[in-house]
Amino acid sequence: MEEKKTNRQKILVVDDSEMNRSILDDMLGDDYDIIEAENGLEAVSIMQKRGTEIDLMLLDIVMPRMDGFEVLAVMNQNHWIEDTPVIMISAESGSTQVERAYDLGVTDFIMRPFDALIVRRRVVNTLLLYAKQRRLVSMVEEQIYEKERRSGLMIDILSHIVEFRNGESGLHILHVRTLTEFLLRLLQQKTDKYHLTGSDVSRISTGSALHDIGKIAIDEHILNKPGKLTDEEFAIMKTHAMVGARMLEELPMHQDDPLVKTAYEICRWHHERFDGRGYPDGLKGDDIPISAQVVALADVYDALTSPRVYKAPIEHEVAVQMILDGKCGIFNPLLMECLAESADKIRTELAGGTVGRETHRQIQAVADESLHSSISNRTLRLLDYEREKYNFFASLTDEIQYEYTVSPPMITLSANGAKKLGLDEIIMDPKNDKRLQALLSRETWMKLSDRLRGTTPDQPEMSMEFLVNVDGVPRWHRIISRAIWSGDDPPKYEGALGKVIDVHDDRTKIKELEHKASSDPMTGLLNRASAKERIEERMADRPESHYALGLFDLDFFKSANDRLGHQFGDEVLKTVAQRLSHSIRGTDISCRAGGDEFMLFLEYKTDIEKTIDRIFHTLCGDFEGFQISVTMGVALVEDTGLSYEAMFHAADQALYAAKGMGRGRYLFYDESMKGMLSALSEIDSDAAAR
Repeated sequence: MEEKKTNRQKILVVDDSEMNRSILDDMLGDDYDIIEAENGLEAVSIMQKRGTEIDLMLLDIVMPRMDGFEVLAVMNQNHWIEDTPVIMISAESGSTQVERAYDLGVTDFIMRPFDALIVRRRVVNTLLLYAKQRRLVSMVEEQIYEKERRSGLMIDILSHIVEFRNGESGLHILHVRTLTEFLLRLLQQKTDKYHLTGSDVSRISTGSALHDIGKIAIDEHILNKPGKLTDEEFAIMKTHAMVGARMLEELPMHQDDPLVKTAYEICRWHHERFDGRGYPDGLKGDDIPISAQVVALADVYDALTSPRVYKAPIEHEVAVQMILDGKCGIFNPLLMECLAESADKIRTELAGGTVGRETHRQIQAVADESLHSSISNRTLRLLDYEREKYNFFASLTDEIQYEYTVSPPMITLSANGAKKLGLDEIIMDPKNDKRLQALLSRETWMKLSDRLRGTTPDQPEMSMEFLVNVDGVPRWHRIISRAIWSGDDPPKYEGALGKVIDVHDDRTKIKELEHKASSDPMTGLLNRASAKERIEERMADRPESHYALGLFDLDFFKSANDRLGHQFGDEVLKTVAQRLSHSIRGTDISCRAGGDEFMLFLEYKTDIEKTIDRIFHTLCGDFEGFQISVTMGVALVEDTGLSYEAMFHAADQALYAAKGMGRGRYLFYDESMKGMLSALSEIDSDAAAR
């Protein structure tokens, strides 16, 4: 596309899909100049030509010729990533992809399909962040350049003092400082034995400028003697190490300053050697501070390669070989390795110095630190404290703590929760994550989502129980969650946070207790109160259905108890209960109403008489020589109305009517049986009175 010439910020959109580029152009084109690249190679070419003009890059991951990660690698190699922020755009949802992108320096991550509000907000935030960083860099540049100017001024003055006193080139101190910094950085990369920080490197390099300050006290005739020194003259020359150290030791101020302490070490011991044959104290090995060891090597190299009143300069290669061969004393083997491995780079370092090259890195580091410090240190400490506290308490519980965001669709799990479920701590695009689907069915996920979206900003809490397949075994869990709603008008659902608790064992125990409380302990059927409760719930839930309630008791059961014993009678009751359970459906309800009386409740569509007849004959039959016989009364809802009490009363009257006709039969309630129980009750009372 043809780019308009404006002063607006420029965004480079890199995506092999023209549709995606067009969508992003539609979203952002009103506020920014959009430059398009259809693959990584084209993006790199644009950055080579116009990198300083690009304010932001939106970069796809999967592209032909050069993918997004390869583009990021090139941007890191050329340091473009330091000046041009990158927001990754992709449908790739793996946490490893996200982590890799952040490791390569991306500022943010946007998932497809695009949400215009999210895209614009993140673009604005990123551009504001980098604008702030550039302002900080500018401020820091001024501070660092001023610092370098002053340091350079001090070094120039010292150099001229040395040059004035002993005729050495004023470049000696500059060379020692540059080479000291170079060797220290190589040593940092090679080993962590000396725990050198960037601050240490800077301090030692600056302190190296004072290494020969003690020569001020040496007679000029000795300093500038063109020939070889006598033993006496050499003894006087060696005193400059202690003289310089005493000068620093006797300073009336700044004795506790780290720079003064480091300069003291360098002045006193930069002529010590690793084998103990140096001066003034004959220190050996790492008894010599590493600051003095590095300056000693830098001092010897420059002394060999620079002109002196008593000698001509030696070629770089010859000087390096002399040092490696031990002709100038024995140095730390690690420093020898640094010298041997980087000998070719030393001349370049001394020609250009490291100050300019290091300044950019120093500026970037200080700017990053300043940007981080723009959030108050107190706030950062509080945030760190809260994070540590959260992680500590999360580690003490088996709860699975989580945070879910709608855009981008992402679940963040607590470390313990992720380990327990065998998942990553960050799950992108959770609805399509296969490992999550193996734990949680899509139906359950959708139900959870519906419940969360069904909350309101005023009532954002919800809880729900569902099955999670832990190690292939379904276990009951309870989620306690709080939905997050935006402050927009109308508010938007943005996600949720909460915890998931394994309640399987508790639920099992509760079920067992509920079963015990609701069951007849002998037969295992429901007791009468629990059956009544369930029947009423069923009738309330589906009032339009057809229902039948049957009551029956065992004929001649008392004689079985009297003749064969109560234990045998108990077995008869258990057998009847088993036959009843096997003859009805799982959705039907049965109970032991008391003694030898049982109840069943059926939902039916047609032909209830056939069903009752089948159940009746299933109940009857031989049990260990005892003929089980029952008498049953049945009431239908169409005859009694939709009331448990009315149906029970009607079935009871039908039962008495059946008994009056000779037992071993069943009868359905009709109007002729109405009032039968009260009539029978009056007859029984009269008989008792007579």
